[in-house]
Amino acid sequence: MDAYIRAVTFLSRVAGVFAALLIGLAVLVICDMVIERYMLNLTTIWQIDVVTYSIVSATFVGSAYVLMTRGHVNVDVLPIYLRPGPRWWLALFSIILAFGFVLVLFVLCTNYWYEAWSENWRSDTVWRARLWIPFLSMPIGLGLLVLQYAAELICLVTGRAPPFGISEDRTSHA
Repeated sequence: MDAYIRAVTFLSRVAGVFAALLIGLAVLVICDMVIERYMLNLTTIWQIDVVTYSIVSATFVGSAYVLMTRGHVNVDVLPIYLRPGPRWWLALFSIILAFGFVLVLFVLCTNYWYEAWSENWRSDTVWRARLWIPFLSMPIGLGLLVLQYAAELICLVTGRAPPFGISEDRTSHA
């Protein structure tokens, strides 16, 4: 179990770095687009596609890292006010529900990517990008998210991590 958790943590961190690099690439391409379009009076053919695909890919690929670091937007009012037992059950229910949702999304997006790859879909822009390339971020990112949710479930069930990352001393007694 520990080896699995370490491996998934490593993959999630690598994916987080890659997502950050994709965002950095998008920023550089936007700068290039501004220079080419407004300073050099050139046309921008590929830049908008690259920026769009980079940001969307960063969202999918970076999702496992965000879950691992608890960087997502959440409202923890209910878990803070619950006692440890009910909080644990709520965390278990939440993880299983989210795990199932992401698993279904992974299967659907993998089929969608395969269809784009097998039918050689291209973008409707002048650049005519092969869509299977940016669409690949969906099954990769969601696959990593499935692995991360499995690790979260293991950590909760085995007591390696407190529910919702809330230790008992942070519980509100109001």
